[in-house]
Amino acid sequence: MINLKIDGNQVQIGSGATILMAAEKADVKIPTLCYLKKVSPTGACRICVVEIEGADKPMTACNTQATEGMVVTTQTEKLAAIRKQIVELLLVNHPLDCPVCDAGGECDLQNICYDLDVATQPFMAEDVNAGVIDKWPLIQQVPNRCVMCEKCVKVCHETVGSSALFISERGDKAFIDKDLSLCEFCGNCVSACPTGTMISKTFKFKARPWELTKTSSVCTYCAAQCQVDINVKNKQVYRVTSKDDVTVNDGNLCIGGYFGYGYINSEKRLTSPQVKSGGQMQKADWSEALSTVVDKIKAIRDESGASALAGLSSPRLTNEENYLFQKLFRAGIGSNNIDSEARFGALRVQKILNDKLGLKGASHSISHIGKADAVLVVGSDVTAEAPALDWQIEAACRSKRDGKLIVANMRPVKLTRHANTPLEYKPGSEVALVNALSKLILEKGQADEAQLKDLVANFDEMKAHLEKVDVKAAAESCGLSVDLLEEAAGYLGAAGSVALIFGGDICKSKNAEQSIAAIANLAIVSGALSGEAGGLFPVDEKGNSQGLIEMGAYPEMLPGYQDYAANKATFEKAWRATLPADGKDALGILEGIEKGEIKFLYLAATNPLVSFPMSNRWRQALEKVEFLVVQDILSSDLVALADVVLPGASFAEKTGSVTALDNRVSCLSKAIPCVGDAREDWEVFGEIYMRLVGKSDCPDSDLILQEIRELVPVYEGVCFAGGGHGQICLKSNFEIKPGQLQYTAVDAAPAEEGLQLLSGKSMFHFGTTSTFADGPLSVVDAGYVEINSDDAAAVSIKDGDRVKVSVGDASVTVVARVDDCYRQGILFAPYHFADANIQGLMPGVQNRVAATLSKA
Repeated sequence: MINLKIDGNQVQIGSGATILMAAEKADVKIPTLCYLKKVSPTGACRICVVEIEGADKPMTACNTQATEGMVVTTQTEKLAAIRKQIVELLLVNHPLDCPVCDAGGECDLQNICYDLDVATQPFMAEDVNAGVIDKWPLIQQVPNRCVMCEKCVKVCHETVGSSALFISERGDKAFIDKDLSLCEFCGNCVSACPTGTMISKTFKFKARPWELTKTSSVCTYCAAQCQVDINVKNKQVYRVTSKDDVTVNDGNLCIGGYFGYGYINSEKRLTSPQVKSGGQMQKADWSEALSTVVDKIKAIRDESGASALAGLSSPRLTNEENYLFQKLFRAGIGSNNIDSEARFGALRVQKILNDKLGLKGASHSISHIGKADAVLVVGSDVTAEAPALDWQIEAACRSKRDGKLIVANMRPVKLTRHANTPLEYKPGSEVALVNALSKLILEKGQADEAQLKDLVANFDEMKAHLEKVDVKAAAESCGLSVDLLEEAAGYLGAAGSVALIFGGDICKSKNAEQSIAAIANLAIVSGALSGEAGGLFPVDEKGNSQGLIEMGAYPEMLPGYQDYAANKATFEKAWRATLPADGKDALGILEGIEKGEIKFLYLAATNPLVSFPMSNRWRQALEKVEFLVVQDILSSDLVALADVVLPGASFAEKTGSVTALDNRVSCLSKAIPCVGDAREDWEVFGEIYMRLVGKSDCPDSDLILQEIRELVPVYEGVCFAGGGHGQICLKSNFEIKPGQLQYTAVDAAPAEEGLQLLSGKSMFHFGTTSTFADGPLSVVDAGYVEINSDDAAAVSIKDGDRVKVSVGDASVTVVARVDDCYRQGILFAPYHFADANIQGLMPGVQNRVAATLSKA
């Protein structure tokens, strides 16, 4: 600690802190313009100059370190004159267009002019500013408003790690330009801009800042669940923002959070119930629609039994809604045929990690990644799947600390270019790769064997299995050198703390269970599960997958990971109902429809025609099922297949809680009324339940929360926010007891050769919802396939051609994106677009399959 004096105030602060930090601690305000707390100081504007006793000239407070005994003065006539003149110089050729500037009313330059009494412009110069840059998607750049603070460049480089923005030209001709090939279109440059230089095109000329009402809530596009402010005018969402310092995401957002709200106001919103009559969907009131659903449930149940009814829930629903959905089916209908798309990824992860490690979700808070000494990202494009984790990786390995980054994937991703050790392995060789890393760490004495003996129940089995791993053979199987594997293992073994992150490329693969078990083994050996930094982080791209699983919306478990058979009696007593003996999962439901055993299907905020593997098979099943209920917020092909359509609510129109991948429980706040006659989804489930059990009053949200607390042990102590507007609460921390960890002996399978089609997530879209939002669509508006240049040349395909991707008799036609940067032998295609229907090519529960390529 060092001691200094600022304006006569004695201040004590840690070594390395700047004068500005010390002033903030002493509640002394020093004016700034270019300073942004979350990035390194630039010292570009010079407005924060202060006088230091003994110094021959004023110094910038933002980047001058405080030293022992320093005496600082922040307010003198001389400093006031300097600051005023600096601002006057900044205003040379700055346009007086405040009335039409989108930053008007929240412009830092306006504020500093007011604070420093800058009322005139005594300086003149030739205007050599570049013209307005309007060619970028989503963001307009107006160079003559720019004060060259470089906040946008710093955020882009340090926080986001994109490095798309740069300074072009020099001197008074300098302006901020962009490499569009690197841009993530996150909008953080717009948020950081102190003037109206960087402008959101989706918000431009829509509203003045003072007209907007802000409601604090949570973005549910991905499982990181960033805290946001929903900006509303006249009951419409006009933009989404986030605050620095006070949010878990430190004010940072991605393209979904910042630009992806357009679907809320989409013309394709479902605004009223519909009932099929005479083969056509007709508008209906809620009473008619719900009566139709309830009458059909009763009729089929009486005729074929409750096992003929099934439902699929969704990670787009809140915890309360998923809880009510499973209760509706189990206690109201009498069927345990319930599941969701988590069956194809997130649920597979949770089963392995819970069984082998006792882990439910991530082991630590997301912020622990930013403190790790080494980070391994395997089988995940984490920038696309959960951008907030990428920002933590940037902090750990680039901008804040000097951690080591290892990126292992079968294809290049954004983080590959930042990796200390990139491991681009052959498809299907994940187990070989991870086993080799575990073997090398243990073999070189870098594992804490004393701790492992205490925590691992089968320590001797672990040692014996890893001793048999042939590192040279593993390297050959992966298509990597032994040196690269040793380098990666060396970084992990030498690190005081390790973060292991894995995602969709592994979790949704054909042999996911084996790969996940191998990663769990590596987490044990590397010590990632212990300590105050790092951790194990499984990533599922969908917003509330963790909450969906914990609310028991699948047949094997009741809410809170409680085994169905063992705990059925407890819930029967609480719900005063007899629960069914067993139930079908998603695949069982699909087969049941095909066999004519399932006659009724309730789809709650989910679309198997796009999001599920085997989507063509699902389409045939939905065309066959006797009665289909679709509850959603946007019109899709499902509406034409449905017998009843029930309009639900977007995240901005509902209350309720959601659970992030790191076990944060956050609450949504209702910012606008439901669109048209739409209702919050929990209200719909509640009313159907009440009608089925013969009660007249639908339960309110407080009663649902109380019931969850009483019946779901993992939520017993959670402080649900209710009306607390964005309040967050952590569930119990992950703790390891002696003998808790179970090593799994997993042997590697041969890597797969030949051309492979991989289905996955785009960086610019989230599920199917964002394909109804103008923001993301302005960047990517249709499906495509990424092809290596050599693979494309082999079949005479050029960039931009229409190509046919075939798997057996099935095929899709999409646009080709051809580049040398893509891995040879891998075709990557995002699944989000219904017209492309990539998931229809997957023959089973998998995300990768052998494919052929031809010109369309």
